[in-house]
Amino acid sequence: MSAIGAVDIGGTKIAVGAVNHDGKVLSKLESATGTNWGYVQGLELVAEMLRAAATTAGVELRGIGIGSTGPVDPFTGCFGDIDFLPQWRSKNPVEDLARIFKVQVALENDADAAALAEWGWGAGKNKSRLVYVTVGTGIGGGIVLDGKLYRGVDGAHPEIGHHVVDPAGPLCSCGFHGCWESIAAGPGMAAWLQGQAPADYPGRATLTAKRIYELASEGDVLAISAVKRENFYLALGLANLINLFTPDVIVLGGSVMKGAGPFLENIRETLRLGCRFVPLEKVALTLASLGENANLIGAARVWHYRFGLEAPAASGVRNA
Repeated sequence: MSAIGAVDIGGTKIAVGAVNHDGKVLSKLESATGTNWGYVQGLELVAEMLRAAATTAGVELRGIGIGSTGPVDPFTGCFGDIDFLPQWRSKNPVEDLARIFKVQVALENDADAAALAEWGWGAGKNKSRLVYVTVGTGIGGGIVLDGKLYRGVDGAHPEIGHHVVDPAGPLCSCGFHGCWESIAAGPGMAAWLQGQAPADYPGRATLTAKRIYELASEGDVLAISAVKRENFYLALGLANLINLFTPDVIVLGGSVMKGAGPFLENIRETLRLGCRFVPLEKVALTLASLGENANLIGAARVWHYRFGLEAPAASGVRNA
C-alpha cells in the first residue's frame, strides 16, 4: 500500500506524517524547531521522520508534499526569507527530498495547502470556487477558483490579511494602519480587550482569543464586547472577499475560529448588510472540517494537486 509523505513546517515545530489517498493520516511525528537550526540537520531529521512514519503506517511513500509558513516558491521549491528558520533561506527541500526518496515532491505556502485540503477532502469538497481564511496570530488564506489554486503575478501568494478595514486602526507590520490582520487576528482581539479592561481584570495580561470566547460564553460583559467587535471586523473582511470573488464557500480555520462557532450567525447578519449586490444566499460560510491534522492533510493534498489525477494541466506553468 502506498501513501503520501506529508511535511508541515511551522514557526515552532515540524510535523511529518503518512497520509493515504483519501486524506486520512495514518501516522505522524512532531519535533520542535529553533532559530538556530541548521538546514542539513533539519533535512536529516525530516527524512528520518518520514521513514519512521512510513514504517509505522506500513506503507511505501509514493510522493511527498510540503506545506510551510514564510515565503516559499512553489515552482522552484526554494524557501524565501523565513524569519523563524534563517539558516534555511534559499535552501531547496523539494530537490533534496526528491533526491533522498526518489519520488516527486511539491511545496506550497501552508495556507494554500490548507485551502487545497478543504477543497479536496473537507468542507469545500466538490465546490468549484473556495476561499479559505485562517485566523490565528495573523490572517492568511488561499483561493481555489474553478478547481485551480489562484496565484498572483510571478506565482505570488495573495496576502488577504493585509487589506485595510479601518484606516484609523492600529499600525500593521506591513506598513498600513488598520489591516484586517492587525484588528481581527488573535493578538488584535486580545489587545483591544486589554486596553478596555481595568487593571484587576482576571487574567488580563495573558488573554488569548480562545479565553475571550470562553468568557463571552460565560456572560462576561467585556468579553462579549470584544467578540462583537471581532465578529464585526471579521465580517467586513469576509464581505470584501465575497464581493470580490463570490465563491461557493468560505471556509474559516485557525486557532481563533475554534471558539467562533456559536457566534457565526452574528457574522452572517453583518454580511447581509454589505453584500446586497451578489448572491450571498448561495455563499456558504463554514468552519474548517479537517481537525488537528489539517496541516498534514494539506501538505499531502499539495502533492495530489501537483501530480495526482486531478492535477490541472497548467499547474507546471509559473503563472498558473
